[in-house]
Amino acid sequence: MSLRDSRSVSVALVTCATFTDVVAYSIAVPVLPDLSQRLGATPTTIGVLFGSFGLTLLAVSVPMGAVSDRVGRRLPLVAGMIALALASVLFAFARSLPWLFVARLVQGAADGVTWVVGFALIADRYGADERGRVMGFVMSGTSVALLLGPSLGGWLYAMGGIELPFVFVGVMSLVCAAGFLLIRVAPVAAGVTPSAWTVIRIPAVAECAAYVVVIGATLAMLEPVLPLFFNRRLGMTPPRIGLLFGAAAAALIVMPIVYGPLAARWGSRRLVRLGLVLMLAWLPMLALAVGVKSALALMVIEWMVVPLAVTPSLPYMAEVTSGDGGDAYGVGYGVYNTAWAVGLLIGPALGGFLFDRAELAVLLVAWSAVAIVVTLLLGRVQSGQA
Repeated sequence: MSLRDSRSVSVALVTCATFTDVVAYSIAVPVLPDLSQRLGATPTTIGVLFGSFGLTLLAVSVPMGAVSDRVGRRLPLVAGMIALALASVLFAFARSLPWLFVARLVQGAADGVTWVVGFALIADRYGADERGRVMGFVMSGTSVALLLGPSLGGWLYAMGGIELPFVFVGVMSLVCAAGFLLIRVAPVAAGVTPSAWTVIRIPAVAECAAYVVVIGATLAMLEPVLPLFFNRRLGMTPPRIGLLFGAAAAALIVMPIVYGPLAARWGSRRLVRLGLVLMLAWLPMLALAVGVKSALALMVIEWMVVPLAVTPSLPYMAEVTSGDGGDAYGVGYGVYNTAWAVGLLIGPALGGFLFDRAELAVLLVAWSAVAIVVTLLLGRVQSGQA
């Protein structure tokens, strides 16, 4: 088998693409002050700018997934990487806010294509007994990007100014695009691809998407709430909070590799539900932190359980979108990406609203209780999956 046909090469390219996408998203963090000062933008404007990413992410996920089910995975992935490169160039050289908004919107669209079609490609090439293990490797690589992105952005900014971080991402994107262009992908079989509407109406797909909304909303809720708690109640400085999150997130690199193979052995649906309940059950313990050491210990345990819910949810979506003689992995992962984006929109807004009105312990206990009840009720859906 040549490298162009190798499944391992496909996995490496998808990992590279998602890594690049996450770096592109997070590398801008250290250059925000420069952008704000150069363009005279207020914090509210910068917040709206970065939030606009979600608009195109939501808009393209399902449609592009459906397109990839019809025309194949390679060309959408190449187009997504080229779009990310163009967005990066715009970020690097734009000198007005409208162009920066264009760049951010294009970046959101590229994100939707990359994640949706990338995981669909893996689902095409690996059977149900291997998907969890392989997708665990991809998620592990993505977690590395979460840790490296802001630091890499700061280092490149110090070396070459505001342009260099984005030029670096643009070059990485083009390398990934060239890689996808060179691989060989089996042609789509005619007449076997269900429509997007047919897939979305499957109860098991809705169940999986609902789990993803709960996971995404819970994690996104913690992003603004925990730093505020650590700063206001425990007196931690922003650099110390950043180091704390980075150290705890190391578990996100290791644990997907551990949990991935378990999906085939124990059933991906069962693992998603188990991981989600354990993640939610430990959630209130985070409010017991009284200093850096206790906060780190409590966060590490939480972050070790999170991949038990997230990692098997990826092969689970592949399972529930392959039935009745047709595969619709593109649409399935489009629904997955959309559900994740909904969670990311709900979590911070609701979490911040509640944190203004209640102690962290009350917020986390209430969130945990409600989310566990929702998870258990979702388990009553008769999906027929393991």
